Amino acid sequence: MPQTNRQVRLAARPSGLPRLADWQFTNEAVPAAGPGEFVAEITHLSIDPAMRGWMNAGVSYIPPVDIGAVMRAGGIGRVTASEHPGFAVGDYVYGTFGVQEYAVSDGRGVLKLDLSLAEPTAYLGVLGMTGLTAYFGLLDTGRLKEGDTVVVSGAAGAVGSVAGQIAKIKGGQVIGIAGGQEKCRLVTEEFGFDAAIDYRLPHLRRTLRELAPGGVDVYFDNVGGEILDDVLTCLARKARIVICGAISQYNETQVRGPANYMMLLVARASMTGFLVFDYADRYPEAMAELAGWYRAGQLVSRETLVTGSVEDFPETLLKLFEGANTGKLILAI
Repeated sequence: MPQTNRQVRLAARPSGLPRLADWQFTNEAVPAAGPGEFVAEITHLSIDPAMRGWMNAGVSYIPPVDIGAVMRAGGIGRVTASEHPGFAVGDYVYGTFGVQEYAVSDGRGVLKLDLSLAEPTAYLGVLGMTGLTAYFGLLDTGRLKEGDTVVVSGAAGAVGSVAGQIAKIKGGQVIGIAGGQEKCRLVTEEFGFDAAIDYRLPHLRRTLRELAPGGVDVYFDNVGGEILDDVLTCLARKARIVICGAISQYNETQVRGPANYMMLLVARASMTGFLVFDYADRYPEAMAELAGWYRAGQLVSRETLVTGSVEDFPETLLKLFEGANTGKLILAI
């Protein structure tokens, strides 16, 4: 086994887009497994928009990453040493292992992967936190009903692409918003949405009204900013807006809130934020349903896989904010 564990640590809190100077690259000894622990060699890192928020100081749903700490990240690993009765050498596992090559764990919060069901990377996407986020956001917070008109922003991204597919499975009429004609093509042809709107083209509101003449019943928002404002003008009575994320605002020094929020009053609508962690006790039931759809071919898993080392993490993270990925962005190390 190698003796060095390469890591990426947060060196400074970014202002705007993270820069290379905001990171520190360190080498430490590969950890050993103590009683009740195991060591995993990390094979894949989940690259998520939420990481940008974890770098900021201040009150949030989760404590910020400390300066000097290994950057927080979910990942897939293979157990290389174990003193834990529930994990054996060779097992593949998912956990919040951080941006490093090896991690030691006592097993809390770690999922053992069933590779007979799917390849490991699927557990970072449709069968992982990505799929669970789409599932609970759409079905619980969004209270999706058969026949609803559903709009999803960031529709070619990790969570958005799954949310739209679930909406179709449940009988919704689904419109995706994405950046560029190629992504819009993927949204309809690969993910099965009924229509897609390229937000880079003019007249988004007019196009949305044409596609949803009865108004939008559920809006699954991953973007925030101007697109949220546009959709607010197109709501059906009793619409539900699900605030999953706001990637357009994550690198802004001054966050822009919705100007058209009074449309919530006009439409008697609701706008609700949610966190997938609040549903932890229901993960097994959701995972079982997601796995069933995946086995049946009703859920498509698409990944943008970057092969490199942990040192490639800073550059890979920026791809999220450049719109360079479709589906789940993963760093294979």
